[in-house]
Amino acid sequence: MTRLTVWHDGGCPLCRREIALMRRLDRRGAIDFVDASNDDTSCPIDRDAMLARFHAQEGDRMLSGAAAFAAMWRAIPLLRPLGLAARNPVVLAGLERVYRAFLHVRPRLQSFARKVDRTA
Repeated sequence: MTRLTVWHDGGCPLCRREIALMRRLDRRGAIDFVDASNDDTSCPIDRDAMLARFHAQEGDRMLSGAAAFAAMWRAIPLLRPLGLAARNPVVLAGLERVYRAFLHVRPRLQSFARKVDRTA
């Protein structure tokens, strides 16, 4: 199986929660999770671009947005059916629309998650 590298925003409370879940589900260790918010981390593209959207590298292909999520899902047996379904261009286009809508509300969700973290 092709090795997968996933870059995430370690400064985002939503991202930290999601990546923690994905690490638990990645029992085979098929994914290298890289915190793009760490200044010591090498990023294959501009760091701000890496932090603005979810990115993954599957083999020699750099993916972003819904395509990156789909690649991550394919690497995790429990989520593999979702990742395979996203190979369908219509499904992937729908997931990308949902992802772009999420990006618009992400700042508010991050603010809410930070408040929850402070009270926990």
